[in-house]
Amino acid sequence: MRTLPLLPAALVAVLALSATATACGDGGGTPGTHPGRGFSGSWSVESLTVDGKVLPAPAAARLSMEPGKGYEAEATGDYGCNGFTAAVVFDSAATMTVSPGAHTDMACPDLPFETAFARLFRGPLTVERSPEKITLKAPDGNVIALSSKPPAPPAPLLATQWTVDSLIKGETASSVPADAEGRARFTLAADGTVSGSLGCNRFNASAAVEGNRLTVGPLTTTRMACEGGPGELERTLTALFGSGPLDWRIQGDSLTLTATASGTAITAKAATAVE
Repeated sequence: MRTLPLLPAALVAVLALSATATACGDGGGTPGTHPGRGFSGSWSVESLTVDGKVLPAPAAARLSMEPGKGYEAEATGDYGCNGFTAAVVFDSAATMTVSPGAHTDMACPDLPFETAFARLFRGPLTVERSPEKITLKAPDGNVIALSSKPPAPPAPLLATQWTVDSLIKGETASSVPADAEGRARFTLAADGTVSGSLGCNRFNASAAVEGNRLTVGPLTTTRMACEGGPGELERTLTALFGSGPLDWRIQGDSLTLTATASGTAITAKAATAVE
């Protein structure tokens, strides 16, 4: 994965803070409005509506608005994986103009959502308010839906069944093969083991977690012949688990495992907690 080179230290700090910002309004701990117009605080992105189709937002997608001079504001946020900044002018009580600023540029699993969010959050937008919600509407009728409710807490690494949903190599993120969708699953247990399916064969192995590093021991697997997409996915996962220490990161219900040596990665969605 890559990021834009040499982002200013101040921007990096702003992007980091925006990911953990709590709602803060004009008079207390909830998002609010500027006197007469605009809005402020930290908001979860619930969904986008693009050409009549609703796109549910990743758990990490957020937008924070901090007052600036006059009716200007600074927006920071997360498209779901990549962070961004923007300058905002509240033209009236119900209109705003967004000028995009800097952003990170990582290969992310939900690129269609990120691309749609980036295209929508720019230029003139109308602002519609209701209790705990903000709706931003573009001139073409497409919509960004925001909520003041905090996002669900991240899924735990252990005792969660993770289903592999995308593969990342270099700058490219792709879905798992269609005929292998939902077939690769694994669970890390508190007793230091990992088990599940590689897409075709079942497996188990030892697993050690130290900080944000995960090391998987040699795999013990069943020995069915695997062809097509399941076989391709199985070979990818076998190589990843056997490549040495993996960096792990959880955002909402999405887990990313990245090989520290090669940068190859997978993402997986939390399914059900294992009792």
